[in-house]
Amino acid sequence: MTAPTYLDSNATAKARPEAIAAVEAALRLGGNPSSVHAAGRAARGLIEAARADVARLVGATPGAVTFVSGGTEANALAMASAVAAGHRRIIIGATEHDAVRATAESFGLGVEIWPVDANGLADLADLERRLSEGDGALVCLMLANNETGVIQPVAEAARLVHRAGGWLHVDAVQGAGKIAIDIADLGADTLALSAHKLGGPQGSGAVVVAGGVRLSRTQHGGGQERGLRAGTQNVPGIAGFGAAAAAAEAGLESLQTQAKRRDALAARLKAAGAVVLGEAAPRLAQTLCIATPGFASEIQVMALDLAGVMVSAGAACSSGKVKPSGVVEAMGRHDLAPFALRISGGWETTPGDWKRCGDAWLAALATQSVRQPAFA
Repeated sequence: MTAPTYLDSNATAKARPEAIAAVEAALRLGGNPSSVHAAGRAARGLIEAARADVARLVGATPGAVTFVSGGTEANALAMASAVAAGHRRIIIGATEHDAVRATAESFGLGVEIWPVDANGLADLADLERRLSEGDGALVCLMLANNETGVIQPVAEAARLVHRAGGWLHVDAVQGAGKIAIDIADLGADTLALSAHKLGGPQGSGAVVVAGGVRLSRTQHGGGQERGLRAGTQNVPGIAGFGAAAAAAEAGLESLQTQAKRRDALAARLKAAGAVVLGEAAPRLAQTLCIATPGFASEIQVMALDLAGVMVSAGAACSSGKVKPSGVVEAMGRHDLAPFALRISGGWETTPGDWKRCGDAWLAALATQSVRQPAFA
């Protein structure tokens, strides 16, 4: 029997062997990292080694990294810090993750939605116009979209934001470990990261700050994470995060070979009537988002799953619900939103996985055409 093909890495990447080994070693070690005895010091050593690995992945210093529970908390802490610092106007990209959108709305300050073009790229002229209407905005722009893989012009946006006295927060959850990142080159004030998107364990993430930026304390109790986030650190999760970050950095170049396989699959699906979303924009090498008019997202996901191929429809953070893609709608393609499908490879994905996905999708399309003759 053929092993299942996993092409939903943008939801959760397969755990890397290095991360699994690091988690196991940390669990066996025991010890509270705040304790001063030998076991405590050893646990603290694992945290600081991981901090250095995560920092290196994004071109930061270890002291710039604060560990949290994942990407959602990282976004929330960074954004709350910007608001606490006096940035009371909020502008977010139209294709931001719900974690950013919902957090922005929670402050009760009003949220301006900054549009994207038909390929999902943020409209810099629109941002410049908005920033000219008032200084000091908190602006949120993700590095790479979780559904389409579109890579945003973050450095260009940063120059506009800082010229207007603003704070740029970048959700780098999908980009980290897939493209080279340097926080200084990006010009971001804060970055959000998540371990499980790059082959580490779920439940571990980080906020990374640029020089001179200070986070506000939102979780009280002990003095962990330099007093910024109270509570005993998740030592196994952090150790696994660090190991995954180091492995992802080492494998950045090889991951780019996925683009050729992705594009070969895209050509097969386009020939059968699919539309590739964000095709003209820079994209993550291992992400493909398609939409086929009349071929509902949920039908595609279920048909491929029955064929042993795991993909998703949009983001995987909606309690298992399949709904029209808000990202595709923001790109002006409301007609395609109910039919969007995301295919995302990972560090372990093989050429055979991409081919099998294409075979399964084309077979599912043929079955759908028989069931719905008008669709064909």
